[in-house]
Amino acid sequence: MTTLKTAAKTEIAPAVIRGQIIDTDLVDFGGRNGDLKFRAPDPNSLLGRLPLGNPNRLQDMYSLSMDEVTDYLLSLGKELDIKTNKHLQYALDLTIQTAPMTPPLVRNQYARLPSLFTREEIDDMIGQIGRPYLEDWVLDRTTSTGAKRYVKAFGARAIHIVAGNSPVLSAVTAMRNAVARGDAIIKAPSNDPFTGIAVARTMIDMAPDHPITKHLSIAYWKGGDEAFESKLYQPHNVEKIVAWGGFASVKHITKYIQPGIELISLDPKRSISIIGPEAFDDDASMNQVAKRVAADFGAHNQEVCASARVVYVLSGSDDKGIEQTTELARRAYDSLRKLPEHVSTKPKFGINRDLKSQLDSASLLDDFYEVVGGEDDDGAVIVSKLPEPVDFAPSLTNRVANFVPVDSIEDVYPRIDAYCQTIGIYPEKLVPEIQDRLALAGGQRLVSLGYAGMAATGFGAPQDGVEPVRRLCKFIFREEADLETTPALWKVD
Repeated sequence: MTTLKTAAKTEIAPAVIRGQIIDTDLVDFGGRNGDLKFRAPDPNSLLGRLPLGNPNRLQDMYSLSMDEVTDYLLSLGKELDIKTNKHLQYALDLTIQTAPMTPPLVRNQYARLPSLFTREEIDDMIGQIGRPYLEDWVLDRTTSTGAKRYVKAFGARAIHIVAGNSPVLSAVTAMRNAVARGDAIIKAPSNDPFTGIAVARTMIDMAPDHPITKHLSIAYWKGGDEAFESKLYQPHNVEKIVAWGGFASVKHITKYIQPGIELISLDPKRSISIIGPEAFDDDASMNQVAKRVAADFGAHNQEVCASARVVYVLSGSDDKGIEQTTELARRAYDSLRKLPEHVSTKPKFGINRDLKSQLDSASLLDDFYEVVGGEDDDGAVIVSKLPEPVDFAPSLTNRVANFVPVDSIEDVYPRIDAYCQTIGIYPEKLVPEIQDRLALAGGQRLVSLGYAGMAATGFGAPQDGVEPVRRLCKFIFREEADLETTPALWKVD
């Protein structure tokens, strides 16, 4: 927490605790990615109110059928229309200042919000758990002895430390919590302290006394505030912590994990693309692949885990292969600059200074690399002339990708590990051949080339190798034994 001496205008990010807006005991915080400062309630003043306390207070969520949960979320989706929602309009103006993305990208994220809350999307998320298991005790097994097993999914008290690189994540978290019928405390990120509050305030306006509204809280506190977090992150307060974010952030959270608290880690990832030799069949193929791969590393300005950083090109690593890869890089860079502004723009602050320095150094090593673009600070492609990525590949950002010509897909597998989330693949016919190997190596999401930055099948899908909505639940079972047929422990013979 930092007390700021001066601020031209300091905005307020109130806390929302189960339907109550808290805007007292304000202290100053510094935002990121700009000069915007904001005031928020002193987290220590919230400590006695943030945890739900008695878990039996979740019973009101179980008075709701899943049809009623669906109806609530459908209504919420209609209310989250940036054209009419005053809370979102206020938050958008501020988020544009704090977000790492540029204004067109932030506006597009806000415009997407209603599309997350369609019946198809809600049903898909419910399906990840299984509607019968959310509704009732499900007969799961009857053994040969007549013993029966019943299973039901219950929500949990969870803290969600959402990432700040996409404004939609707070809304997605609210949706996941409703479907799992849990109690959520969202920690607002410092580079997006306003969007989640706007969503929560919309819920209050829409249905102030609804159980779903009453089981969502959101507040800002500085990540790493151990005096505060060590009191909040206790098993009597929460059962699960969902941690998005960078390596340091997730590593920090692990210190609070103990028996009774489960960590659901949506930790930092790096993504890649793989391009088969068919890209060079003809000029039209190369142009199409250039557009697709530009979308893979350009969408969201490469701010999300799904963004490709390294692109492996199965062109061969000989002179001809390097020449082909370089030509593909030139076309991809041209395509990058033509992407629609709601998909990708020149980075908000240009290319990161350290990365720019690396680019400049690479451009001097023309025996090893060729750098395409970069002069206008609007992105670049580094072509490796050896079949290996640049040593600073993990730090690629701001629409800078590394194209690596390789001789075979066997050269790619060793480069994949548990940090690898999304893998864009071209052509589609290559997928059946490599999908199992990619998954075993560590890849977690395989998509058609060009679709890395688009949740084409929604947020009900697995994420980072887990099913997050399912993990939000506790699966409780009961056994029912038949005294006539199930052997009894207390019988002597």
